[in-house]
Amino acid sequence: MKANHSQKQSIFSLTWPLFIDFALHFLTGAINTFMISHVSYQGVAALAVGNQVFHLAITLFSFVTIGASVVITQYLGAKNKEAAQSVVYSSIGFNVCLGAVAAFGIIAGAGTILTLMNLPSELLADGKMYLQIIGLCLLPEAVAMCLAAAMRAHGFTLQAMWVTLVMNLITFVGNLFLLYGWFGIPQMGVAGVAISTAVGRVIGMAIMAALFVKYTGIHLYWSAIVKPQKYYLQKVFKIGLPAAGENVSWMLQFMVVTAFVGLMGDKALAAQSLYFQTCMFILLFGLSIGIANEIIVGHLVGAKDYQAAESQMYRSLKIGFIVTSIVAAFAAIFGTDLVVLFTQDAEIIVMVSQLFMITLFMEPGRTFNLVVINALRASGDAHYPFYVGLCSMWCIAVPCAYLFGIVLDYGLVGVWLALAIDEWTRGLAMLWRWRTGRWKTKSLVV
Repeated sequence: MKANHSQKQSIFSLTWPLFIDFALHFLTGAINTFMISHVSYQGVAALAVGNQVFHLAITLFSFVTIGASVVITQYLGAKNKEAAQSVVYSSIGFNVCLGAVAAFGIIAGAGTILTLMNLPSELLADGKMYLQIIGLCLLPEAVAMCLAAAMRAHGFTLQAMWVTLVMNLITFVGNLFLLYGWFGIPQMGVAGVAISTAVGRVIGMAIMAALFVKYTGIHLYWSAIVKPQKYYLQKVFKIGLPAAGENVSWMLQFMVVTAFVGLMGDKALAAQSLYFQTCMFILLFGLSIGIANEIIVGHLVGAKDYQAAESQMYRSLKIGFIVTSIVAAFAAIFGTDLVVLFTQDAEIIVMVSQLFMITLFMEPGRTFNLVVINALRASGDAHYPFYVGLCSMWCIAVPCAYLFGIVLDYGLVGVWLALAIDEWTRGLAMLWRWRTGRWKTKSLVV
């Protein structure tokens, strides 16, 4: 049966498409920034501020998709495809409402939003145009995110990856025409980038919908989508809200920590920015394994096969730990050579090189979070990671970053050492929770 597709797949067959999918999403913004940087540095600034607003909206949508993915996997594991289908309809319906509100708010208030974000007045016109055009694709983006999450929950990670690739290609080709003015088309600057991005996402949603129906066998009836069922949304919120809360908390604590780095000067900020991009790439390995593990564990928990779920989690954790450690070792050894491609400043190169050594300690600890937390969520145990995350981030990461980085004057090394301690603290706390077996009582499927 199509609904049991993921149970027939290995962790590897689910992971590698996820890795490429997430990497392509990560590259979308990088491609736009790189291409417009050849036209106007002012455009880069307008793009950066506009994208912050766009990503905030995406975070708003994500709490529904995270929760829906877990609930769908459990119902599929329990062989209740009808309930899984109802979750799909309800999550899309709710995200349609969120997407409509977000799109209207951003389109109507683009100028006010950018002014509040202190975008220079000479960039307001470009920034407003970019944000308003991007706002048009928030509604299809909200739907596409639900479809992608549901497709992955069914085990079709490869199909979701192809859609992301097509979206990137459309955006890239669109930029060539609208940004660079190929074949005599007027150069549209920031607006051209926005149009290319919006068109890519709208077409991507249409392709995603077609593939979703083809592979899952679930037809998308508008009459069912516009009537979300409260019973299933409550289950979605039970997982999604704590997960989104944890993500928002992390973003806020990192903003605070970045403010500490700002006290160290512009070179420290530049070094952190370069290092953070590398960390994001390493994180993709652990994240992909964590999501693939979540899909399999969710199916097994739904089927009440707790022993298999437990074995699967430990197997995925072992794989994630080994892979992340190897990638972190490569970063520590060859990271300096990569940094030289972006800057020739000796002081920045030294700071980043020191941080790469911390990577050896931090990234394996982060893997505990990415793999074990996703396994806990897949079982329905979402509140514990949220509460532990809040305590660790604001009682360990932030105060220790200030203590080590500012008070003791260890600089960037001190700040990232504090973040590494936070990762290990949360990771080990998650592992302890898993070992207690309490997650076995949290199943969302009756």
